[in-house]
Amino acid sequence: MNANIIEAANAIAPHLSAQRRDFHRYPEQGWMEFRTASHVAERLSQLGFAVELGQAVVSERARMGVPDPQTLSAALAQARTQGAIERWLPALEGGFTGVVGILDTQRPGPTQAFRFDLDALPIVESIEGDHRPYQEGFNSLNQGSMHACGHDGHATIGLGLAELLSQFSSQLCGKIKLIFQPAEEGVRGAQSMVEAGVVDDVDSLIATHLGLGHPSGQVVCAADGFLATTKLDAHFSGKAAHAGGQPEIGHNALLAAAQATLGLHAIAPHSQGAARINVGQLHAGSGRNIIADSALLTLETRGATADINDYMEGRAFEVLKGAAAMQGVSVSIKRMGAASACAASPALVEKVAACLADHPAIAHLVRHDVTPAGSEDATSLMARVMERGGQATYMIFGADLAAGHHHACFDFDEAALTLAVAALTQIALNP
Repeated sequence: MNANIIEAANAIAPHLSAQRRDFHRYPEQGWMEFRTASHVAERLSQLGFAVELGQAVVSERARMGVPDPQTLSAALAQARTQGAIERWLPALEGGFTGVVGILDTQRPGPTQAFRFDLDALPIVESIEGDHRPYQEGFNSLNQGSMHACGHDGHATIGLGLAELLSQFSSQLCGKIKLIFQPAEEGVRGAQSMVEAGVVDDVDSLIATHLGLGHPSGQVVCAADGFLATTKLDAHFSGKAAHAGGQPEIGHNALLAAAQATLGLHAIAPHSQGAARINVGQLHAGSGRNIIADSALLTLETRGATADINDYMEGRAFEVLKGAAAMQGVSVSIKRMGAASACAASPALVEKVAACLADHPAIAHLVRHDVTPAGSEDATSLMARVMERGGQATYMIFGADLAAGHHHACFDFDEAALTLAVAALTQIALNP
């Protein structure tokens, strides 16, 4: 391990902590990361990276789960009041909040890409006395939004990597792409960057995450436990009627949704691997004496492979349409997010392990982890790179957590930021 890299990463550790805490104070949910993306673009530009953003790196057609225009406008206005960098906002307007920084060394070599996510979660952050962000004054200022999964840390790692790459630029070759992706939560954003061609020229891609059950000092070179998934919204439309006076003329959307919920959870599991389905929300009706004319189900399917998830999704469509037919209502089904399953490239995993084998801050280097860890849409970027002959992996930098991911008391050991920046710089310098 290059001692100069470790020294350089340690030197910026206070800045990394401050940057992470700034992002934490101003969390922005998917497709609304206006302040965050503008600050990322500004810092990349200051460090000498060519910056691409907005529709240059986000395909409008492939975006999923985009908020309505009024919500986007309100989020943009809020970002302006909270210090967004104005010169970048026109490109981000409308929710095209992806940013890519490119460092072209003008020397022969591969194109290496590193992906980081930007978005926060719809969670009210804890204001209990033992919650460190609250204690130390960097808790969320945006009520109902919180960085409860570490994406504030991920974006910070990306900017820290950019800083060290600029310092060591004379030792680099080829091209480096730093991909800052919107809307990872709900697996809504990566496919839009895939379809914008962001990784079509990439020879190797590394995506990263903090924590995920791994303690500080542990690094996983390849997390292969992510499940393929699809997120669906099912809208049932029926006919309202007076429940006491003329119930027979109504068509009950609530009953259709309820029958669908039971049917969905009765789908048979798959014999070839893990299969999951969950109805997370059911909203229906307008009053106790009214036959409900509308209902909304939000659900997800998952599978250990794309084929298993396709099976679950296909059966889900059958159940939803069958339940609608039973009640004489219609149903429209919209895909709100999706991600594939993707195993890492063995050769890249070995390279990563070799680069980090003697890092003094790594207590335990794990080559492969196959523990199911939900789903991640970085797998869509990985799959695209591999389809085009490149290599990809998903790394985990362990971090002690105050509470689990997606919890109101989530917080992580900030020492992981410095370790991650040094490790990724070492990898970039050894293509």
